[in-house]
Amino acid sequence: MSKSGTLGSLTALRPAPEAIAGAETPRPARELRSPSALLATRLRREDNDAMGQRPGDLSAPARLAGPDEGIGADELALAARNHALPLEALRYDITPPGLHYVLTHYDIPYVPHAGAWRLTVDGRVRSPLDLSLADLLSFPQVTTRVTLECAGNGRALLTPRPVSQPWLVEAVGTADWTGVPLRLLLAEAGADPAAVDVVFTGADHGVERGVEQDYRRALPLAAADGDDPEVLVATAMNGAPLPPQHGRPLRLIVPGWYGMAQVKWLRRVTVSDVPFTGFQQSVAYRIRRTADEQGEPVTRIAPRALFVPPGFPDFMSRTRVVRPGHVRLEGRAWSGQGPVTAVEVSTDRGATWEPALLGPVPHGHRWAWRAWHHDWTARPGEHAVGARATDATGRAQPLDQYWNRGGFGNNAVRWVRVVCAGVAESP
Repeated sequence: MSKSGTLGSLTALRPAPEAIAGAETPRPARELRSPSALLATRLRREDNDAMGQRPGDLSAPARLAGPDEGIGADELALAARNHALPLEALRYDITPPGLHYVLTHYDIPYVPHAGAWRLTVDGRVRSPLDLSLADLLSFPQVTTRVTLECAGNGRALLTPRPVSQPWLVEAVGTADWTGVPLRLLLAEAGADPAAVDVVFTGADHGVERGVEQDYRRALPLAAADGDDPEVLVATAMNGAPLPPQHGRPLRLIVPGWYGMAQVKWLRRVTVSDVPFTGFQQSVAYRIRRTADEQGEPVTRIAPRALFVPPGFPDFMSRTRVVRPGHVRLEGRAWSGQGPVTAVEVSTDRGATWEPALLGPVPHGHRWAWRAWHHDWTARPGEHAVGARATDATGRAQPLDQYWNRGGFGNNAVRWVRVVCAGVAESP
């Protein structure tokens, strides 16, 4: 059912402001460390121990927001650092770097001279490698168009809300990534085929839930060494060197996987004969419904469809305003599980659905989002507009949230409030 709406009524319908708690002090990150820097770090730790302080003491445990708890200053600070894609930028096949979503766990390492960066490949290998950027550029280069999405996309819409980076649904972007296939580096080093995991270490350093750490993630050897999808050690984004916030000078690109696997500021690749149990692998990025369960690992991206918000917005509420008559709804859909095969659109909060027209699959870009559009005849009143995607595996977006303590993989349909107001314009 639709209700009549007017432009002047939108301001009164905006959400009430939430209370803001005290903010935490940002903590510095650590880059590659010389022996003297390691000694200084050890001495600082000893000083902290003598004063009864450790870095882990500063770090809060994971928690859920209370029933009436608004976004706190700590979450607001994260939201200011980690920006999302403006949904109107879904019009771009390739997201400009400044519009692509960004999540930085700790600090962005300062890299004044990319040519001095080194990448180590070690562990269960025949011949360890110590590679400069020039060395990496001497390997065959591959460009792959890949849609990346944060595993926590949709977290702020969950009830109760996991307290962390408060994403709505815009933590996504698509780029052309250029680099060396990881399998070539593993072959050059002679990775042990009996190994289990390949561990990736970034240069960003911080403390999280009491654990001081470099950011590390792992892939099974079969995934790291595979060619479908082909994992890249990327040096360029959209034809230019990686920007600082996107991992300058090296990052990992794992097509089809959520963003936690795309290790930025990559400095070390370690082949391991035992499963990696570091914090970001065994504590964070697990699907848990209770605090004491081991949970399932977060891996591939669930299907999702989003659209360019139609019409124009109210400043505060972001409610959309359209005129009566023809409205084209257009957007993108993607999945890390399989190619998108269908998108459906509803303008009445799921009471009815209509098929959208899918754009062609971009040649050779199976890991990138797919365009779609739907022509809607808007009638005066208020509408809840949403879209849902289905992929080749049969997975489809749910109407209801899938709740878990970390707020991961919430791909429920996002409803957009659209008010059709005024008089239809003359053709």
